[in-house]
Amino acid sequence: RFTDPRGKLQHLAMCAHAMDEDAFNEGIMFDGSSIAGWKAINESDMLLVPDMETAVMDPFTAQPQLIIFCDVKDPITGELYERDPRGTAAKAEAYLISSGIGDTAFFGPEAEFFLFMRTEDGRATTKTHDNAGYFDLAPADLGEECRREIVIALEKLGFEIEAAHHEVAAGQHEIDFKYGNAVDTADKLSTFRFVVRKVARDMGLHATFMPKPLVGDNGSGMHVHQSIAKDGVNLFAGDGYGGLSDTALYYIGGIIKHAKALNAFTNASTNAYKRLVPGFEAPVMLAYSARNRSASIRIPYVSNPRGRRVEVRFPDPTANPYLCFAALLMAGLDGIQNKIHPGDAADKDLYDLPAEEAAAIPTVSGSLEEALAALEADREFLTRGGVFTNEMIDAYIELKNGEVEAVNSVTHPVEFALYYSC
Repeated sequence: RFTDPRGKLQHLAMCAHAMDEDAFNEGIMFDGSSIAGWKAINESDMLLVPDMETAVMDPFTAQPQLIIFCDVKDPITGELYERDPRGTAAKAEAYLISSGIGDTAFFGPEAEFFLFMRTEDGRATTKTHDNAGYFDLAPADLGEECRREIVIALEKLGFEIEAAHHEVAAGQHEIDFKYGNAVDTADKLSTFRFVVRKVARDMGLHATFMPKPLVGDNGSGMHVHQSIAKDGVNLFAGDGYGGLSDTALYYIGGIIKHAKALNAFTNASTNAYKRLVPGFEAPVMLAYSARNRSASIRIPYVSNPRGRRVEVRFPDPTANPYLCFAALLMAGLDGIQNKIHPGDAADKDLYDLPAEEAAAIPTVSGSLEEALAALEADREFLTRGGVFTNEMIDAYIELKNGEVEAVNSVTHPVEFALYYSC
C-alpha cells in the first residue's frame, strides 16, 4: 500500500510466490503516470519497495493476506521519489535529526468522521444514523456498535486504541489511537480511514471524513498533538506558560507564522473552508492558549512533563497525513531555529471577542485558493534539507488548483436560489 498526493490509499495485490528476494530488496515495478500529480507517461516506471516493519495480517480477508506499506523509489536513481508523501515524511524526520534539535517528533491525530445511512440499493445519503451529541450513550448514540467493530478491527492491526466516543454533531464520531513518529502515525491514519469506511460499509452505513458534509452543524476536524524528544527527554516540557519550554513556544511561533501556507496541506480541499468559518467551534484564530478550545493551538493540561505537548486544531482528516505531519514539523522547526516567539497567550473566549479585538488576531486561510497562494509565496521553510522540493510543491499546487477550478466551474444550488429569478 501507498498513498497518492491527495492521501488516497492505493494498493497492489501480489501472490506470495511472486514475492521473491528481488521484490523485497529492489522493489516492484508499477506505472507512476497513472497516479494523479506524479510522473509523465514518458517516464512512468516507478518502484514500490516494501517496508517489512509495517507488515500486518489483514483482518478482513478469509484467506491469509499481509498488508505492507511501501516506499516509492525512482528506478533510475534508486532514491526516494520526491513526490512520494511517505518519503517526504521520512525526510522531515531525517531533517529533524540533522538539525540537532531532537531525534523524534511525535504526532497524535484525533480524526473525526460522520456515519450516514445508505439507501436500500446501497447508495450513500446525507441522512445521519442518529441525533445524538457529545459523549451521548446508547440508545441515543446509534453508532456505538459500529465504533466497537472498528476498534476490534484496528486492534487486530496492532493499534493501541485510547478512546472512542460520539462527537458534537449528529452522526459524528471520534476514535483515538496512541501517538507515534511521523511516518508510523501517518501509516496508521491511512489504515484508520480505510478501516472506518470498510466496517461502516459492512454494517450498511457510509463513513466520511469530509470536513463539512452538513450545513448548519459542526464539521469534522483532526486535532494534531505534537512534541519533540531528544534522547528520551521531552523537549516541550518546561517552566513557561502552560508548562512548556521555550522550544515548544518557538515551535508554536513557527506554526502560526506559516499557518496559511500549512493550510494547503492540513486543509487540502475546497470543502475544508466551509468548516473553517466563525462559529461551530471552528479554530480559525491563530492564537495559542492553555486548555482554551477556542484557540487554534491549545496546550492540553497534563501533570506529567513527559506528556507536555501542543495541539494544533485547524487540520482536518482529509489531509494527506504524511504531507500534513511533515509540513507541520518543518514549520515548527523553523520556529525553533529562528526563535519565533508566538507572543502572548490568548486566555479569553476567542469566539466572543469584540470586533475590534478579534480583527487584531490573524486567522487561517479563508479558501483553498488563498492557501495555495500562500504556499506559493511561503515555501522556503519546507524545502530545507530537500524535504519538500520545489518541483513537488509546484506539482501539488497544480493538482489542487485543478480541484478549485472543478468546483468553481459547476453551478451551485445556492446560486440558483440567489440568481435564477433575476
